[in-house]
Amino acid sequence: MKSKVNFDAAYIPSEDLVCREIEGELIIVPLVAGMGDIEDELFTLNETGRAVWAKLDGKKSLKAVTEELSAEYEAPPDEIKRDVIGLAEELLKRKMIVEASKK
Repeated sequence: MKSKVNFDAAYIPSEDLVCREIEGELIIVPLVAGMGDIEDELFTLNETGRAVWAKLDGKKSLKAVTEELSAEYEAPPDEIKRDVIGLAEELLKRKMIVEASKK
């Protein structure tokens, strides 16, 4: 199945979010007009997810983010790429990131 993220594109967090670190995890809460099920809307990032999130600055492509993480962590590069793409797909699906060139 083809990925919905562009590996060569840069992404940035959506402006419609509030992020807070609680007990070592980053909690991302979308700002929504209506009231939904808050449990469905919250998204939590562990240490690895936070490392990816911190690099989504709108300047570095996902490919560059993957290369930086490969230099920082001892995991195989293919595994890091898979994790970066998987997280980016989930964040994009939840409208928590946007492609920087489309902003």
